[in-house]
Amino acid sequence: MTEVSEILMSVLSTIRVPRPGDRVHKDECAFSFASPESEGGLYVCMNSFLGYGSTHVDRHHAKTGQRAYLHITRTRKTQKEEDPNAGSGDPPKKKPTRLAIGIEGGFDVDQEQYEEEVKVVLFPDRQEVTSDDLASMPDVVRERVSLSMAGLQAADSVSHALQVQQWDGEVRQESKYAAELKQLDNGVKIPPRCSYLSFSGWKCEVCDLQENIWMNLTDGKVLCGRRYFDGSGGNNHALLHYQQTGYPLAVKLGTITPDGADVYSYDEDDMVLDSKLPEHLSHFGIDMMTMEKTERTMTELEIAVNQRVGEWEVIQESGTTLRPMWGPGLTGMKNLGNSCYLNSVMQVLFTIPDFQTKYVSNIDKVFAEAPSDPTQDFKTQVAKLGYGLLSGEYSKPAPDPGDDPSASTEPRGDQVGIAPRMFKALVGRGHPEFSTNRQQDAQEFLLHFINMVERNCRSGMNPSEAFRFLVEEKIVCQQSQKAKYTQRVDYIVQLPVPMDQATNMEELQEAERRRDEAESSGAPPPAVTRAQIPFAACLAALSEPETLTDFWSSAVQAKTTATKTTRFASFPDHLVIQIKKFTFGLDWVPKKLDVSIDVPDTLDLSALRAMGQQPGEELLPEVAPPPLMTPDVEVKGILGSHGNEEDDSLYSPLLSPVLDDSTVSQLCEMGFPLEACRKAVYYTGNTGIDAAMNWVMGHMDDPDFSAPLVLPGSSSAPGTTPTESVPEEHLATIVSMGFSRDQATRALRATNNVLERAVDWIFSHLDDLESMDVSEGGRSEGGSEASREPPPGPRVRDGPGKYELFAFISHMGSSTMCGHYVCHIKKDQQWVIFNDQKVCASEKPPKDLGYLYFYRRVVE
Repeated sequence: MTEVSEILMSVLSTIRVPRPGDRVHKDECAFSFASPESEGGLYVCMNSFLGYGSTHVDRHHAKTGQRAYLHITRTRKTQKEEDPNAGSGDPPKKKPTRLAIGIEGGFDVDQEQYEEEVKVVLFPDRQEVTSDDLASMPDVVRERVSLSMAGLQAADSVSHALQVQQWDGEVRQESKYAAELKQLDNGVKIPPRCSYLSFSGWKCEVCDLQENIWMNLTDGKVLCGRRYFDGSGGNNHALLHYQQTGYPLAVKLGTITPDGADVYSYDEDDMVLDSKLPEHLSHFGIDMMTMEKTERTMTELEIAVNQRVGEWEVIQESGTTLRPMWGPGLTGMKNLGNSCYLNSVMQVLFTIPDFQTKYVSNIDKVFAEAPSDPTQDFKTQVAKLGYGLLSGEYSKPAPDPGDDPSASTEPRGDQVGIAPRMFKALVGRGHPEFSTNRQQDAQEFLLHFINMVERNCRSGMNPSEAFRFLVEEKIVCQQSQKAKYTQRVDYIVQLPVPMDQATNMEELQEAERRRDEAESSGAPPPAVTRAQIPFAACLAALSEPETLTDFWSSAVQAKTTATKTTRFASFPDHLVIQIKKFTFGLDWVPKKLDVSIDVPDTLDLSALRAMGQQPGEELLPEVAPPPLMTPDVEVKGILGSHGNEEDDSLYSPLLSPVLDDSTVSQLCEMGFPLEACRKAVYYTGNTGIDAAMNWVMGHMDDPDFSAPLVLPGSSSAPGTTPTESVPEEHLATIVSMGFSRDQATRALRATNNVLERAVDWIFSHLDDLESMDVSEGGRSEGGSEASREPPPGPRVRDGPGKYELFAFISHMGSSTMCGHYVCHIKKDQQWVIFNDQKVCASEKPPKDLGYLYFYRRVVE
């Protein structure tokens, strides 16, 4: 022990005591999904506080020279079967009573109990030091090591903080109407609910509904609540009453107890607190202290939905028993709280060879080149996730100490799986949505992740090229028959759903009639009838020409009608198709189309290949439309005061556009930012509210959505100059796509340094860019025409447009912001369903109900 004491003394400077703000990774290895519960436990560096599994700690020691590690092992406690009559034993798992995570009464994050053992291990000989051993060591050693051990044990680990992320969905604010709520002296008294009556005692005064009943706290009207997305709930009579009277507060009868009740404010559009609720109820003869709860609160209803969503039975295929699968490429992923969208997308991506080659095939090289903090390195964490999914190391049945192994003959299907906490935290960092525990759109996450791959693969292999393709848009002026061609890069084909092409239209109309009858009579709604849409009709809707009204034709120098046709200028190796199920109703309320589409196993898109300019076809002159100007603006000339013949700026930045004030006002009243409304009206040419609203809905996610309007040709926003420097990161991203630095600079300056807009701009100005000086391409303006090489363009792969389906992601729920995602992947001619930690052979894959479809090229 004297030798060990001397070693500790020599490395005492590398043993730190955790301070507030230090990131302690004591639950997960930086390079693998090893944890203290894994075989070999977890080694936490006592200097950097990074965790390493038994297979990675030697590398860290060799690379850094660190010798002292805190070794943590956890053993699952044996859970004995509980005797209901016994006075001891662990209490049963409590049912959640609050819509919350990580707080008393909420959803428990971790129900499992462990016994933990900690000791200091000194490398390279792995000498062990326990707390008892420290007692015989010098005071300075004992004090520093003991404090470090205690501090590491007491510190909250980073992964646990990410997992819990305390959230309470029941935190309600006091209503602004509660203190001085007006109550009418109309003599209304509400009788208590009577158990001896033939009905419950309360019913809607309009439709006689007896459930989901609310009382308006101003006039005492008893009416039914809102109708839910599935047709259940009420008939909206309480809401309609508010719209007619403006009386804001209502209480849900049946939830009133001495502790409170559900109070909703229609004007504030939220559940609220009413500090004077006993007084307000007493006005209508209700004694709050004697009331008992007879209906589920809104929180209990939401909890029931949240518990239901994750159940395996919800997505079982036609009630069949699904066979669990294990092994390489069949690893489940734990749901970290609404992270099923991430799980589904990453499962599919790591079946694609490009991602396997980039991140998994050379994983030793990736780990060897990792920075000092690998938890913050994109390449390291993606490689870690890919290896975890493909290796099979974590594809093994999850232990269930509550079950007697001899009593069950069927495997349960749950896996140990992997919990992608570090990965989720890294890819979501700084993002307003993906950094939260809320449900997200799988398509939006896929594009977000591809964008991160693009930014992190500026040199070397870029796996996102597997999805990248060029789209050609051809616009033909109907008056002059002259055409204009533009190209843009894309990663996903968005397929429209033409509801008017449903093959069961008569059945849908009959279902609509029955639903209307049920609504008018107050009867329960009938079963939902799903529209049957042919895939060919969706493809035709994508490829058919679109009519453009009020198109400004440079050939006739006036507005006219044009047609726009979209085609593939290249076909990617892997094609992603999104079924546009999520749309907006006439009232701009988001809704999901409940449709069944006969998506084929094989796909031939050869007929949709772009042909480019045809022989004898004339192109529209490259002359821009006249700017919209106010009458009192002095016209500086077609080039403007800042323009020149070599510049792309055709208008003066000083010109002010004429905008339809009424349309701008209407958009602002809907809650959109003023500058966004001005841009919507400007870019739709003052053509009305519908066109402007469509523009708004299509650009809400733009980074510059609320930024001031910058006129075409102006490369600077207010307060900047045209020569303002461009972000080096954005330059590198565009250059990595095959363009020169000069071209990337010009694109960014033309779009106010907004990367997404710059990429669109550069693809719509390829002809202009061809004549540019290319500083990095070896081409100069003085070179001869014959010596000029083709202009650089985006790196896209091209080949035959024939594909086969290998995966699809499905969504269950009324909106992308709620519900559940699963994915089906074809593995060795067998369809496999991945539902978070459960991986099973699929018997009847619901290919007609998917949201995102993944095809790979068929090479003949």
